[in-house]
Amino acid sequence: MTDFAAIDFETANEQRCSVCSVGVVIVRGGVIEETFYNLIHPEPEYYQWFCRQVHGLGPEDTQDAPLFPEVWATIAPKIAGLPLVAHNARFDEGCLKEVFRVYRMDYPDYVFYDTLAASRRHFGCRLPNHQLQTVAAACGYDLTHHHHALADAEACAAIALKLL
Repeated sequence: MTDFAAIDFETANEQRCSVCSVGVVIVRGGVIEETFYNLIHPEPEYYQWFCRQVHGLGPEDTQDAPLFPEVWATIAPKIAGLPLVAHNARFDEGCLKEVFRVYRMDYPDYVFYDTLAASRRHFGCRLPNHQLQTVAAACGYDLTHHHHALADAEACAAIALKLL
């Protein structure tokens, strides 16, 4: 796979619709063409302690951030016609579907590919786990800012270029 958009969401709380940041890496011809990162004002608007511990974002970071529909209006034309790739795609696809539902937006049935599933097929038991940072390292990519949406999307893109 040489043309795709790797995507990663971080959420403010346990609800998948509560996206508070997004990272997108657009790959064409096997080369990163563009990256995009944005904070998002989450809905519902509260931060769970565990989520803050994971990604370090809080209400002070997103209080003036745009709502999801505004951010997606920028992303949608950039990824038009591309399959989406995520590590544990079930989570990111679930976030995307839920936030589209919350804002009553028509979901365009994006095609998702999962680097987690690809890692399990490719590496099997040879890795201690199939977490993003472990798989990225096995693919020769140094993920230094894990749980930053753009850093995670960049790692996912590197994995996809090796395994998909």
